[in-house]
Amino acid sequence: AQIRYSIPEELTRGAFVGNIAKDLGTDVAKLAAANLQVLSDSDSQYFSVNVNTGVIMVSERIDREQLCGQNPRCFLHLKLAIENPVEFYRIEVEILDINDNPPEFPSDEVSLRIYELASLGARFPIQPAQDPDVGTNTLQTYHLSANDNFNLNVKARTDGGKFPELVLERALDREFRAFHYLVLTAEDGGSPPQSSKIRITIQVLDANDNHPVFDRPSYGARLVENSPLGTLVVKLNATDVDEGPNGDIRYSLSSHNSAALRQIFAIDEQTGEIRVQGNLDFEEATVYEIEVEAKDMGSPTMEEHCSVVVEITDVNDNAPEVILTSFSSTLSEDALPGTVVAVIHVRDRDSGEQGKVLCHVSPDLPFQLRKDYEHQYSLLTSTRLDREHVAYYNVTVSASDLGNPPLSRHTILPITLIDINDNAPQFEQASYEVLVAENNPVGSVLVTVSAADPDSEQNSRLSYSILRAGGTDPGLDPTRYLSIHPTNGQVTAKFPFDYEQTTYLQFHVEVSDGGSPALRNRTLVHVFVVDQNDNAPRVHFPRAGEDSATQFRISPSIVPPALITKVVAIDADSGRNAWLSYNLVEATDLGLFSVALRSGEIRITRALQETDASEHELLVVVRDAGEPPLSTAVTLVVLVEEKGPEALQGSEARAADGGGLPSITLYLIVSLVLISTVSLVGLAALGIRWL
Repeated sequence: AQIRYSIPEELTRGAFVGNIAKDLGTDVAKLAAANLQVLSDSDSQYFSVNVNTGVIMVSERIDREQLCGQNPRCFLHLKLAIENPVEFYRIEVEILDINDNPPEFPSDEVSLRIYELASLGARFPIQPAQDPDVGTNTLQTYHLSANDNFNLNVKARTDGGKFPELVLERALDREFRAFHYLVLTAEDGGSPPQSSKIRITIQVLDANDNHPVFDRPSYGARLVENSPLGTLVVKLNATDVDEGPNGDIRYSLSSHNSAALRQIFAIDEQTGEIRVQGNLDFEEATVYEIEVEAKDMGSPTMEEHCSVVVEITDVNDNAPEVILTSFSSTLSEDALPGTVVAVIHVRDRDSGEQGKVLCHVSPDLPFQLRKDYEHQYSLLTSTRLDREHVAYYNVTVSASDLGNPPLSRHTILPITLIDINDNAPQFEQASYEVLVAENNPVGSVLVTVSAADPDSEQNSRLSYSILRAGGTDPGLDPTRYLSIHPTNGQVTAKFPFDYEQTTYLQFHVEVSDGGSPALRNRTLVHVFVVDQNDNAPRVHFPRAGEDSATQFRISPSIVPPALITKVVAIDADSGRNAWLSYNLVEATDLGLFSVALRSGEIRITRALQETDASEHELLVVVRDAGEPPLSTAVTLVVLVEEKGPEALQGSEARAADGGGLPSITLYLIVSLVLISTVSLVGLAALGIRWL
């Protein structure tokens, strides 16, 4: 949509331009909520908009002559942008001229020297007045003060300029009047009109009575822009019927030409050849009108003027320009397809097809260009984005014109994706299995769990925790025994493990990221407690005090290898650490008794003799197979007495010899088998896991 306003130049700041809300037919409150913005194509911000009223106002002084020079129409272009949804409106403000500049001559006075024999109708150009206003406000006419010899002729150029010329209407007579004093008034068409004056002093001279004459009143030429230096534009030809110095002609560029034109063209004063000496740029000027004068060498000199019109042909010498009207270098990775990333304005200073511009981006990128209207594109997202896949894009916007060959320009837009918390942390292992020797130090690291999160910054900051047991038994809660470092995942023991109380522990570790909301994951940790040889064997039979020995009585007629008694011991450890051996270390007569290595049975090895002692003291040591081994000693006293079997205190021994293991022995054997089986199964599972 396009809206046009017209305002005069030089309005005060805050002056009313138009009501955009009224002209768009929308509610002012909607414009304020839609983040209304006014974007200018120029470097200065001449206008502003009140979002509460929808009124566009002048914000800086506007000088039409400074903005547009002599162009008959002057426009300022704005773009009105609103969001939700994104819409653009083009506003064109025409700046109307006011009569704020009078015509001005280059000087207050000019002097002319005219030969008295000057032909009637001879023309004498006067430097024109300049008025920067346009239209009716610019220079319109000249007035010459009343006199007897000269009339005023105003010459109109193709560019609209007006050049005053004095035309000799009556012959001059130096002897009658040597000087003529005239006043030339320049007046514009404003209301009221403004004017300025220049005094003209004419000195009448004798001598040279013929001026040079060009073979045609005007010349024309056509050149392509960027023509090489020294290119011939045109060769002038003027003649003077006088002889000698009065007929010798010199060519020059008239003082009417601007300084810029003099830098572009040069003329050979002898040959009249005009050549290029500066850069010809179609985008700066399409037509040059050169004022040339031919002077003879008489005294005084006489001159003639002509015009050379040079038309410039455009070539494709300007690459397109890419201007970012709006651009955000960061973009959330969850932006929906169709999100506007940048608003791009393109232009080409060439004309015709050479000034038409096409834009495109690589189809391999998740972005596309949408043409909003002539010379404006929007860069949009075309698909879903994933920062973890690609975090940064360099989007190259290529602009090409339709020239032959075409010219192009490439602009790189760096776009960084902002992370959102769309990835849950992942553990390196689904489960962990740990072997821990009992009696471990407090605070020792049992295992380190590790997880990774492909998100960035706060969304990838991980925190570890041990989940409390879900059961009602607080003794099963792993947080009683273990703690975990919240950032590095190291699991440490709060207390030493005791294999005799706990052989296996299982718990979950949860990891959560720092996003909002946080995402979580879990892993399972199996802890197998490995037994250490920390328990010495305990003798359960025979029972005796610390400082006393257990007595057994046997008959002197006992027959070997009769069972005297059996030492029964247990070890709270497991495996080899509970594998017991029995040894007879000391005895009154080592050859009389023997102890079974594994069962602890004490038997007599030979028949008693009269020479044998009546009392025998035996020291039996029970030792486990741990490393280092632990042991316990028990002392037994065997008395040889002539008493009936019913009086012997070795009835337990006879019961043991009669068959059937004591209940305590059976319990020990079963416990040892179960503990060994559980340990072997756990070690085998862990070995398979490692493989």
